[in-house]
Amino acid sequence: MTAPATLGTGEARTRLHELTVIDVRTPGEYAGGHLPGALNIPLDQIQRALPDIRDAADRGDVLVVCASGARSENACRVLAEHGVAAATLTGGTGAWAADGHDLHRPRGGARTAWGMERQVRLTAGTVVLLGLLLGVLVHPAFQILSAGIAAGLVFSALTDTCGMGAMLAKLPHNRPRATDLEAALAALRAR
Repeated sequence: MTAPATLGTGEARTRLHELTVIDVRTPGEYAGGHLPGALNIPLDQIQRALPDIRDAADRGDVLVVCASGARSENACRVLAEHGVAAATLTGGTGAWAADGHDLHRPRGGARTAWGMERQVRLTAGTVVLLGLLLGVLVHPAFQILSAGIAAGLVFSALTDTCGMGAMLAKLPHNRPRATDLEAALAALRAR
């Protein structure tokens, strides 16, 4: 399968008014700042939202965004498998902000979770330290925990996937409330 189409931040900014922007990050990441007008449909909810995304794509161009571009590329591939054309934002919201474009944040003091990359770093580091500590204090076999995390990080880098991130995305603080997802789908239908 070919790589999905991409838009740079400059082109995306000039076309923002005509694009349907779907942010596939977790709700906590989305609350931390997102492109103006972006709708939050987490990556693991893309299949559920497929009919509404297909209808939006029939009406105009769809831009899928995430933090760095990896999850949005995955989402674009899933959409392409179902005949829906979508582009991804090169560099994600990180590049958008780095280029000086504004990120919108919800009003009302919504609690924001750490970004997924930060959650993965904390979890991986904690398991590595735990494996080393238990290996020294209890039994050397516990060092297998650290080796397993190292192997997972290498695999993640080589395949540009993140199994730990996928598992962490299922935690309650990273899950959308049903009402939030329904509101995003209703807004998508109204565009």
